[in-house]
Amino acid sequence: MPRTRLTALTAGVALIAAACASGAGTQPDPTDPTSTTATTTEAAVQSASNLPTGVSALDDRFDPSFPEPLIDPSEVLSGGPPPDGIPPIDDPQFVDVATADAWLNDPEPVLVVQVGDDVRAYPIQILMWHEIVNDTVGGEPLAVTYCPLCNSAITFRRVVRGVEVTFGTSGSLYNANLVMYDRATESLWNQLDGRAVIGLLTGEQLEQLPSVMISWADVKATHPDAKVLDRERTGYRRNYGTNPYTGLDDPNGQPFLFRGDVDVRAKAMQRIVAIENGDAAVAWALDAISGDGPTVTTGTFDGDPLVIFWEPGQSSALDTSDIAGGRDVGNVGVFSPIVDGQELTFQADDGGFVDDQTGSRWDIFGEATSGPLAGTRLEPVTFVRTFWFSWAAFRPDTDLIEA
Repeated sequence: MPRTRLTALTAGVALIAAACASGAGTQPDPTDPTSTTATTTEAAVQSASNLPTGVSALDDRFDPSFPEPLIDPSEVLSGGPPPDGIPPIDDPQFVDVATADAWLNDPEPVLVVQVGDDVRAYPIQILMWHEIVNDTVGGEPLAVTYCPLCNSAITFRRVVRGVEVTFGTSGSLYNANLVMYDRATESLWNQLDGRAVIGLLTGEQLEQLPSVMISWADVKATHPDAKVLDRERTGYRRNYGTNPYTGLDDPNGQPFLFRGDVDVRAKAMQRIVAIENGDAAVAWALDAISGDGPTVTTGTFDGDPLVIFWEPGQSSALDTSDIAGGRDVGNVGVFSPIVDGQELTFQADDGGFVDDQTGSRWDIFGEATSGPLAGTRLEPVTFVRTFWFSWAAFRPDTDLIEA
């Protein structure tokens, strides 16, 4: 299906266009035993009878034959690149931790996804330039996504109406957030909330899976057997390890390519930790849950208790041109504190986190590393780390906790 290059909105979109710089590298070898190519071919997906066929929302998002859109199509803005101009990784290749340690620095942020015993680490230095990885983890078809303008790293199960699909980058933004498209119907999807908002699949919702952005040092310490996305076999040549959005993460700055109104309860670029479920949403300002050393924050959501662990040691990917040199924004984990029917309470010290009931020590992944509960894992709570302007634009009803 032919595509037309989208027009840049301002001279500033050169910042984004840098992420789709030309130069394809050697394509991954499909005979390589480390290959993890998705199990469903694109042709098979597109022929699935329970997915609709018709006009592509990439070609015409105003087509009157579509179901009623969930957002105003005129508010979807060009980000500069054409569809897949920022190319997703469709054939992800992986290396072991020791190999990746040669090019990853300890403070760098890495998105960790675990399904069963399959633990995979997706360095933000790679996601920065690709935004979507279509992968299969522990037998689950997943879309691992990252929107640099919102700093939102979210993992979805890429199954729609029982059909495995893959996702691409549309080249457009909504509330400065990545607009994805599924390649089966070319409907448009918000990355931040996983909804199909324009096109044949309007109203469909992707299932979000727990994933956590964590420092490389913590990945090495806690998951030495993890598979790490290989930057040498993405199929493209990019300046991995550098940040093309230098200065974006300025707590006193303004969002880029955002045309909405900023919720004045907090600064636009305040980092938050947000949780939602149906009609309920709550966000904690990073300033409220962080400190000079590890911290523990308790709360409730939707009637259930939760605990938030924070520790220093993760660099901002969006601060300086060198990702590893960004300011320290710390690591976050959110969990249910219930273990075998008992609610645990926690304290933080220089070594991490300790529960009051048994004296067991816990890490940022919510696993007890020593003490009577060693090997026990707290149930993770799905959350999103992002900027306040973006989250509030999607969920203006959010309760904000600042202290």
